[in-house]
Amino acid sequence: MSSFDSREGEAPALPVNSDVDDFVFTFSFETYADASRRGMMRPPDRIMSTLLRSPHVRRLLVANPYRWVPRVLASPYLDRDARFPRHERAWLHSPTRLRRRDRLAPEHAIADYRGYDESLHRAARRRGLESPVVLTTNPLVAGLAPLEWAGPVTFFARDDWLSSPARRQYWPAFAESYRRIAQSGRCVVAVSAQIIERIAPTGAHAVVPNGVEPAEWLGAAPPPPRWFAEIPHPRAVYVGTIDTRVDIEGVKSFAQARPDIHTVLLGPLPDPRYVRELADLANVHVHASVGRSEIVAILRNADLCLVAHRRTPLTEAMSPLKLYEYLAAGAPVLSIDLPPVQGVSDRVLLVDRVSDFADVADEALARGRAAETEREAFVAANSWAARHEQIIGLARAR
Repeated sequence: MSSFDSREGEAPALPVNSDVDDFVFTFSFETYADASRRGMMRPPDRIMSTLLRSPHVRRLLVANPYRWVPRVLASPYLDRDARFPRHERAWLHSPTRLRRRDRLAPEHAIADYRGYDESLHRAARRRGLESPVVLTTNPLVAGLAPLEWAGPVTFFARDDWLSSPARRQYWPAFAESYRRIAQSGRCVVAVSAQIIERIAPTGAHAVVPNGVEPAEWLGAAPPPPRWFAEIPHPRAVYVGTIDTRVDIEGVKSFAQARPDIHTVLLGPLPDPRYVRELADLANVHVHASVGRSEIVAILRNADLCLVAHRRTPLTEAMSPLKLYEYLAAGAPVLSIDLPPVQGVSDRVLLVDRVSDFADVADEALARGRAAETEREAFVAANSWAARHEQIIGLARAR
């Protein structure tokens, strides 16, 4: 195994401070460049950004997942638009390998992530990190990397990876990793109680749901993009990946029952065939992903927002980031009744099925947008800053 660092040379000597720790942070299956290009919008991206500026972090090593050697060697050219910021106490590390893809059998994954661990150790030693706190969002690193050279290890679980259809081929390795996490006593911070129950950690653990970035949501509502403004009111918006978690049959039923409401599905569409049964509905609009500022503008001008998920083990364990952003935008929300959605806000109307949205849409529309004081209070109470303070505090506990 080899590795690539964003900057060469030794780390500068820093004064000792009892209220700071060295940290290692690892992404899951995407790189820093991926996070940068999507606007640092997902929970792991935001945690890493907080670590970069946290007064509790002395030095920080940010690690990408394994990548193929030729791709990493080409990154200075291919990732020129998403370079890691130059920082005197933070570095990006990219462990490399000759294979393009992960080996999926548990015994192979154990061997591979021992190699990943060794690469991290070499990079941390080169940068002068001392007994660093490890905060990983990668379910395989969390359980399969020995990390005996490091300080306390915390796994931040934003999904129940063992229920993710997109990672089905990894399930045996994930199951082994979950078993080892529980056995090791490593700390687990998850966005829902259902993930904690699935891992069954024997060490410290806590539920810390998703949150919002106040700077994105405070102030006057920005004007919507032209394509959205041209859609008639009332407009109901779903934001997120449009894949098997979305109940397309339920969306179709809702749209047919309420032709006066225009439903907008906004986000990545891995397989266009998944929405083909919506093609003939004039009041359903499927739109590709847009940037963060455009998402904010759309939600600040939506009449309704939707958590239009199917009920699966994956969605039952999610803390939908979209829900918190919908409420930060001030829109009333229609959602299927899932445990992580319960009790978040009385502006969320819960039903058993997406097709039942038609029965409560008028009640939600009558509530209208939240008063500005109520919206601002929700943003303040659910800020990422508050969430991250709790996560970093748990990770630092020795």
